[in-house]
Amino acid sequence: MVIHDAQFIVSNTKVDKCPKPDRPEYAFIGRSNVGKSSLINMLTGRKKLAKISGKPGKTRLINHFLINNEWYLVDLPGYGFAKVSKTDRGKWEVFIRKYLRLRENLYCVFLLVDSRLEPQANDLEFMQWMGMNSIPFVIVFTKTDKLNKSEFENFMDAYRKRLSDDWEELPSMFVSSAGSGLGRDEILRFIEDVNKNQ
Repeated sequence: MVIHDAQFIVSNTKVDKCPKPDRPEYAFIGRSNVGKSSLINMLTGRKKLAKISGKPGKTRLINHFLINNEWYLVDLPGYGFAKVSKTDRGKWEVFIRKYLRLRENLYCVFLLVDSRLEPQANDLEFMQWMGMNSIPFVIVFTKTDKLNKSEFENFMDAYRKRLSDDWEELPSMFVSSAGSGLGRDEILRFIEDVNKNQ
């Protein structure tokens, strides 16, 4: 897939204020500071499409971007250790989960996981919740350029083993690096294939 147009459409916290559900939609989510905005910018080839910050919790709304006038890419707030109040975190969780459950044109969620960390409880719990709610998702491992080959292989083996404790069939997984562009073609090809098969 070649991305020749990517434009911001709207930000909000209400499902009924999202764009008309007339195109396929793909949402990106993960723990705060997992590299979500960097990955989105890498995928679209736009350095400043999604706002990047060194401080966790920059994204606080449901952000819709229209890609090639064909499908929506949605940037969701991160979860985890963002330095915001428990009240704000609770509000985020409510509208994020409502969006994920009710958005009828949501084809797949890309759950981003930091490859430098051992399996995190909040990632695993979120995967379980999506499974229980029949929300299709794949995993994208980020920041893989921070590990050498042996470290990454050990990480992947351990992660697959941990997921096997909970899942009979493991979700699809992608390996990415926003710095090198690793994973870009594979992720965009996956989206293109899903769009064609719906």
